Amino acid sequence: MAAARGCPPAGSGDRALAELLLEFSRAQYRAKDGGGAAAKVERIERRCLELFGRDYRYSVISNAHGEVCAHYPRHIVLLERDAGRDPFESTVQVGKLQDLINRSKMARCRGRFVCPVILYKGKHICRSATLAGWGELYGRTGYNYIFSGGSDDAWADAEDISEEDSALRNADSQLFDKVRGHDIKLLRYLSVRYICDLMVENKKVKFGLNVTSSEKVDKAQRYADFTLLSIPYPGCEFFKEYKDRDYTAEGLVFNWKQDYVDAPLSIPISLTQSLNIDWSEYQSWDLVQQTQNYLKLLISIINSDDDSGLLVHCISGWDRTPLFISLLRLSLWADGLIHTSLEPSEILYLTVAYDWFLFGHMLADRLSKGEEIFFFCFNFLKHITSEEFSAVKSQRRKSLPPGFTLEEICMLKQRDRGSTTSLSSDFSLGMESSPGAAGSFTYEAVELMPAGAQAQAAWRKSCASSPQAVLWSRAQQSEDRLPSTGMVEVKSSSSSSSTHSDNFLRIGSSPLEVPRSRLVSASDRESRLEEVRSAFLASYSRTIGLKAVPPSPSGAIGGLLEQFVRGVGLRGSSTL
Repeated sequence: MAAARGCPPAGSGDRALAELLLEFSRAQYRAKDGGGAAAKVERIERRCLELFGRDYRYSVISNAHGEVCAHYPRHIVLLERDAGRDPFESTVQVGKLQDLINRSKMARCRGRFVCPVILYKGKHICRSATLAGWGELYGRTGYNYIFSGGSDDAWADAEDISEEDSALRNADSQLFDKVRGHDIKLLRYLSVRYICDLMVENKKVKFGLNVTSSEKVDKAQRYADFTLLSIPYPGCEFFKEYKDRDYTAEGLVFNWKQDYVDAPLSIPISLTQSLNIDWSEYQSWDLVQQTQNYLKLLISIINSDDDSGLLVHCISGWDRTPLFISLLRLSLWADGLIHTSLEPSEILYLTVAYDWFLFGHMLADRLSKGEEIFFFCFNFLKHITSEEFSAVKSQRRKSLPPGFTLEEICMLKQRDRGSTTSLSSDFSLGMESSPGAAGSFTYEAVELMPAGAQAQAAWRKSCASSPQAVLWSRAQQSEDRLPSTGMVEVKSSSSSSSTHSDNFLRIGSSPLEVPRSRLVSASDRESRLEEVRSAFLASYSRTIGLKAVPPSPSGAIGGLLEQFVRGVGLRGSSTL
C-alpha cells in the first residue's frame, strides 16, 4: 500500500484517450499479463492514479501479478478523503481492508470481490461479481474461471440423502458459512447496506447446472441484514439488438418471457416513495427508460440520510456493473459533487480506463459479437442531462413540502428575496447554501412550510401573470400507485413483450454525431455531460468506429447511417 503521490500525466486530451481505446479494443486486460503491452498499460495506470490524486487522498492495494484478482487493476485504489471541500472521510483502514479482501475473495464469481470505487459523502460505492456457486468454490475443473458443476443448493433437490451425502452437505454448508461470512464482514467493514443485483436470473445456469448464486436466493439467508434490491437488467447479449437497430435504444424492449429469466423486480417500498415511477410497468420499459429509472433509484439510495454504502453487481461484474458505476461517476461529477477538479476529457479518461478497462471489460470480445454495451454507456449520457437525474436536486427535494415544485419555491424566493414579512402569516422560509462546486451554477435550498392548500392556491394565482411565470411550466403527473406492503415486487405478467419495434432514423441523430454547441442557455450539468459525450464520440469514431448494419429492404436504415457517418467524416481508421 502506498499513499497518493503526484504523477506526471502520461498523456492528455484526445491522443491519450485514443491510445487508451486502441489498447482497450485489442484484448482484455489481465493484471498478470506482461509483454509489449505492459508499458502502455503502465501509462494508463499512472494516468488514473494522477487523476484520482487531483481530488482525493488515497491508498493503493497492490495486485501487481493478479494475486488478489486476475481482472482487477494492478493498483486498486482506496479513496479515503476528498482533499477539497468535502468534510466526509472514510473510516476504512487499508491494511484491514486488504486482509478482509484476501479472506473473502473466493466468495464471489471469478474472485471478483467487493471493491470500493467511488467515495461520495463518506460513503463507499462498490462493485463486484455475484456470489460464487458450489462448483467454483470447490474448483472441480482446472479452469477456475470456466463455469462448471453444481451449486450451493445442489444437494437440496435430492429426495433421498445417504449418510455420506449428508456429511458432504454439512461440509458444503460449513464452507459457505465460512466463505460468505468473510464476504459479509467485508461488506460491513465498508458500511455497505444496500445491495443492487442486476441479474435477470436468480442463479446463472450453464449446461443445465447452477453455476453462480446471489444474495437474494441464499438459502441460509446470510444476507438478511442487508437491504437487497433485485433490479433485473438485460445482459450484454441484448446490446447486439441495440447495435442491429442502428444504435437506437428508444423502443427497444427486453423479452422478459425467455425461459432463463426468473428474477422479478423487488425493491423495498421505502426506497421508492420519493420517486415518481410506476415500477409495476418495468417489463414494458424500453432500454432508455429502464436505464434512466434504475439510475434514478441508485442516486436516490446514495443520497439517503444514513451513512450506508452501496454495492452494485451483475454476474461477472464487467458488463452491466461498469455501465451503472460509470453513469453514477459521471452523473455525480456533472453535479460538481465528486472529482471536482477534473475537466470533461479527464473524467472521461478516468472512467473508461478504471471503471471499464482495468476492471476487465472484454471490449474486443463484445465488439466481435456486436454486443456494444460500452458504446451504449457513453452515448446514453444524452438521456441523463436534465436535473431530474441530479443528486443536488435530489437533496433539495427532501425539504420540499407537499404540493409545491422546486421551480415554484425558487420563484417565491426570487420575488420575496430579503423579506418574508408579506408571507409571514402563511409561510416560514429558510435558506441554506448548496454544496455545489466552485465555478459551477449553485442553488439555494429552500424549506417552506405552507399553511395549507388555500395558501398555495392563492400564491400560484398571484404569480400566474408575473414575468417569471413564463420561464417555467409545471407538468401534472399522476401519483405513484404502489402496493401498501413493505416491498415493491413485480413478477412476470401475461402481457407480451417484444424485443423489437419499428426502426427509425431521425435527421441529425446519428450515434456518432458530435453534439454542436447550443445557442440557448443550458444547465451546467447538461453542458458538462454533453462535452464528455462529444469527446467520447469523436475519439471512438477515430479508433474503433461503429459496425455497419446491412441495408434492410424497409428503408435501408443501416446503409443510410453508414453513408451519413462517412459523409461527415466520422468513420475513421484505427490509426492515430
